Amino acid sequence: MGKGIAAGLAAGALWGLVFVAPRMAPGLSAVDLAAGRFASYGVFSALVMALTRATHRLPTARQAGAALGLSVLGFSGYYFLLVLAIADAGIEVPTLIIGTIPIWVMLLGKPVGLKWSSLLAGLTLTAAGLALMMNATFTAADVAPLASGAHYWRGVAYALVAMVSWTAFAILNSAWLVRHREVSATEWTNWLGIATGLGAVLLWLLAGSDVKQLAAQENRAQAAIICIVTGIGAAWVATIFWNIASQRLSASLCGQLIVSETLFALLYAQLWDGVWPGAQPLLAAALFTLGIVASIRAHQ
Repeated sequence: MGKGIAAGLAAGALWGLVFVAPRMAPGLSAVDLAAGRFASYGVFSALVMALTRATHRLPTARQAGAALGLSVLGFSGYYFLLVLAIADAGIEVPTLIIGTIPIWVMLLGKPVGLKWSSLLAGLTLTAAGLALMMNATFTAADVAPLASGAHYWRGVAYALVAMVSWTAFAILNSAWLVRHREVSATEWTNWLGIATGLGAVLLWLLAGSDVKQLAAQENRAQAAIICIVTGIGAAWVATIFWNIASQRLSASLCGQLIVSETLFALLYAQLWDGVWPGAQPLLAAALFTLGIVASIRAHQ
């Protein structure tokens, strides 16, 4: 259990890098950055598979199909839905909806023998932390009154589907790994990576920038480096850690550990901007930490 918790926290630490990556590559759109990251993940997975082909097998057709489906739920499809949601409804409301994913994973992934009362402390602390974080985000953004047009509600719908998509990925990915213990975390990460790389191409073709526009950017070398680094670190390595956690822990505890992504993102943003976060984000971080501790104790 200890190794699983450490792996889940390590995944959150690496996922948190994604939140500061746009500041390091300001010339790239969100879609370009995500497509570049996912493509790098796919290429690196293919290289690892080629170099370890003597000791790591290729997936069967059924395993490849599972990897493709889960890659859509957790990577390319999820992110495309989020981009559509933000385009129609702005940043704040989709972010609020997506922020509830840890709670849904905790609720839907509860082990059969665990009492609901055992999860109450972790759920309450996490929900309170999310409420504080979202309130701080809305206040800082000086959000205008919510729109009510068809585009806005379509964006809300996209965000809800994106939330369901990643929640399903977390639950189904954990269940798949438990059923197929003969597949190592690294093997499954590579198979997911190949599928995600294919999805990255489609994501870029659907919503990415023109090739000429990308080539004309002054910081294209730096942008490429950011895509490669986050593709290997925040995707390939992070997915290995997440798969290890999913193999060793219940889905509900993994859901609790997802909030560590927010904690590390807050830390990285502070280090990058050189600005100490306000009282509400700090209190939210404390509540997230207490929620993680409470959930770990409940699952012991």
